[in-house]
Amino acid sequence: MQPADIARIVSVSAPALSPDGRRVAFTVTRVDLAANRYRSAVWLADVDGGTAPYPITSGDDGNPRWSPDGRRLAFTRADDDGGGSLRVVPVGGPGETVTVCARPEAVESPAWSPDGTRIAFASRERAKRYGQGDDERARPPRRIDRLFSRVDGTGWTIDRPRGVFVVAADGSGTPVQVAGGPHDHDGDPAWSPDGERLVVSAVRRPDGDLDLRADLHVLDPTGRTEPRPLTDSARSLWMPAYSPDGARIAALSDDVRIIPSHNHVTVIDAETGAETPVSTALDRQCAPFPGARPPLWSGGDVLFPVEDHGDVHVYRVRPGAAPERVLGGTRAIRGFDAVGDTIAFVASTPTAPGELFVRGPDGAERRLTHLGAGLPTALEPERFTVDGVDAWILRPDGDDLPVLLSVHGGPMTQYPNAWFDEFQMWAAAGYAVVWCNPHGSTGDTEAFSREIRAPEATEHPGSGWAGRAAQDVLAVLDAALARHSELDAGRVGVLGGSYGGYLTTWLVAHTDRFAAACSERAANNLESLEWDSDAAGLFRHEIGVGHLDAPEVYRAQSPVHRVRDIRTPLLILHSDGDLRCPPSQADQLYVALRLLGRDVEYWRFPEEGHELSRAGSPRHRIQRAELILDFFGRRLGGTRPEADWLR
Repeated sequence: MQPADIARIVSVSAPALSPDGRRVAFTVTRVDLAANRYRSAVWLADVDGGTAPYPITSGDDGNPRWSPDGRRLAFTRADDDGGGSLRVVPVGGPGETVTVCARPEAVESPAWSPDGTRIAFASRERAKRYGQGDDERARPPRRIDRLFSRVDGTGWTIDRPRGVFVVAADGSGTPVQVAGGPHDHDGDPAWSPDGERLVVSAVRRPDGDLDLRADLHVLDPTGRTEPRPLTDSARSLWMPAYSPDGARIAALSDDVRIIPSHNHVTVIDAETGAETPVSTALDRQCAPFPGARPPLWSGGDVLFPVEDHGDVHVYRVRPGAAPERVLGGTRAIRGFDAVGDTIAFVASTPTAPGELFVRGPDGAERRLTHLGAGLPTALEPERFTVDGVDAWILRPDGDDLPVLLSVHGGPMTQYPNAWFDEFQMWAAAGYAVVWCNPHGSTGDTEAFSREIRAPEATEHPGSGWAGRAAQDVLAVLDAALARHSELDAGRVGVLGGSYGGYLTTWLVAHTDRFAAACSERAANNLESLEWDSDAAGLFRHEIGVGHLDAPEVYRAQSPVHRVRDIRTPLLILHSDGDLRCPPSQADQLYVALRLLGRDVEYWRFPEEGHELSRAGSPRHRIQRAELILDFFGRRLGGTRPEADWLR
């Protein structure tokens, strides 16, 4: 795997089974390197594998949804200018694609009404100020009257709240807004089986930006009456789905007051709003990142994904019974759909990118796509544990191997048992790659995740962002070095992004054992992050105390305040448009190290956000990979890329 191979990665997502369970629609995304962008299309495959999968759309399309009769397929199309449209294409019969509606903002989460005559969807609605002038220099200023006024990768949302719309499926009318601003709705509108109601998640309480609890709201599909709250929950409810009889709603639920908290599946009475948790016995995260989806009703059962020690599985639960696993294995399931006893799903293993599979009523699995076949052969990682922490090592052939210790972001996520382009790339450059899911990660118990909370937290105190987690990654590194004598303990580098960047900066401020380090899109000053991030106001729930009441707690956990102890050669990577960890987080670290005369390199990517490594422009993703390999190649001796722009 080489940096240029990023252009060859093909992603499969959003499987949707036809109502008769005979066909599956899904989205295929490729890299268009010449245009420096991604191209996606909706594909079809026969569940029995009778014909090869094939594309049925040719634009930048996704989110396929079958009509109730299975004769049409709705999908969304993205425009170059950020707008979008909702379209419907006939399947297996005559007719042409119909543009149901077009909007200046993206169209999201289409949902057919049960009778197939209407489609609900989510989309952002621009405030009047957007019509006053041709650009932002001519428009009135924005009024900021609540927290969380912008989102990384999306931009300002305070004057572009996400609403819910309903439109005729044949394109004969204009969309009717049935829920809108100033409130921001989470999307994923769900129809009641009789077509008389929609339900959606939103924070609509006064001062809801301070307590963050999202409730379910019932919407009138005609838009004639105002949304009505169904729940008044102590937890946050999102991604709802009606049961087939309409009497219950399954949704995800988490405690936003105490972060980390596992998302669990909760079943809600559709009339009273009474809640019954059904997945808590697992004590696992039921909203994987990526891959969270609404719970899926299958008869009287509910299907949902679960993170478990690096794997992502699918479970089934019937309210009142114990959850049971439906799809398992050493793999990460990124999306799924079910009709009867047939399940279509996308799964990745440590040596193969995500592909589309189907499991039939007989329990046998069939692979339907081979879209990643053109990528280089992957190495198989070795899995081990250290004091209950799941860890992996990827080793190329050879002796005296330099080592890269990688730390994941989040911190409330996990390194999955899935193919990862970067690890394969680093191994191809001659590095042994070590990684783990330290305390604070998901995939384990809620108590395991909550270890990152500050010792001073008023509820569920832990050891802090860099407490037990820092000990874990060092213990895993020591174990890997002890297990394999061919690893060179004198040539070890550490790197990570976001929280992983934070822990990288923290580690090199507390030990000189690393020969080089790369801190990417990092949080280096937790105190300023709490007022500067798009998530400002959220970190008090994660740290466990507020920065106004206990600024010393934030400073004690911020590696920028220990910058004088950093003597490890350091590469800093950041993006100009990062709203989650703003560039000031990198600037503070760089300026201090430069003033101290330390060995530091700093690169900034224009027109990119926090998700550069996963969703940035293809050319920037390739250049980022080349930067990392070049830096560690000069410091540790691995193979440097042939990149003229770096010379």
